[in-house]
Amino acid sequence: MIELAPDRLPPLTGWFAAGSPGAAALPEHVRAAGTGRWWADRATAPRALAVACADHVLLRGDPSALAPDALAAFGAHYVQAPACFLPALHGAFDRVVPWERMLYLHRVPVPVPRLPDEVTVRRLVPADASALAVLTRDAAWFHASWGGPAGLAASGSGWAAFRKDDPLAVACTYFHGTRYEDLACFTLPGHRRRRLALACVTALCRDVATRGHTPSWTCSRDHRPSRLLAWTAGFRLEREYVHHLTGQPVRRGAGLPA
Repeated sequence: MIELAPDRLPPLTGWFAAGSPGAAALPEHVRAAGTGRWWADRATAPRALAVACADHVLLRGDPSALAPDALAAFGAHYVQAPACFLPALHGAFDRVVPWERMLYLHRVPVPVPRLPDEVTVRRLVPADASALAVLTRDAAWFHASWGGPAGLAASGSGWAAFRKDDPLAVACTYFHGTRYEDLACFTLPGHRRRRLALACVTALCRDVATRGHTPSWTCSRDHRPSRLLAWTAGFRLEREYVHHLTGQPVRRGAGLPA
């Protein structure tokens, strides 16, 4: 596949459903935030289209239009695609692992939990970028959808629990769609089980609601702490689905996207 410039995209109507929750909001997020990349089998009148951001990929179109190594750029990615793409994925990578996922929507407003007096929950601002980078030094995935800690801190879409100037937990919109915002959270290991993540997620859900959007939450079926946090924060299961984690390209000469 070849990379498309954002201003050279085909009309997306018919490729990706507008106003979708969960990772399906990725195309809308990429168009608005400009942090992802677009790919197609050809520049004019494409038959297959892909959008990638933060190690997630959505594929649409006709897989028969793809060359054998066309998907090699998406090694070590989480791929959502119609079932017709599975033969192409299995042919492109040394392994393709199905991953059962759960999609929740926010249904029940909950109060912000009481926190220790020294902890304050507030919106992230651009000046928080360096502190956010320290917090997530071993969890770079957290701000990848915004292009890094500076992008997230400046987005207006993150809330954190601070002790003085030190963030202990943070929640953010990971994929910002036109109707739904898919959320993520991270807490320093030494500060878990103190309801800090719940406080951040609850504040973020209220913020999302003021924008007229609905928060969504996606996690692995086996990730019990994430499922419990979602339920406690007022999310309720909407549906289950499967995405696939790809391995290394079979054709070793194919590189990964930068």
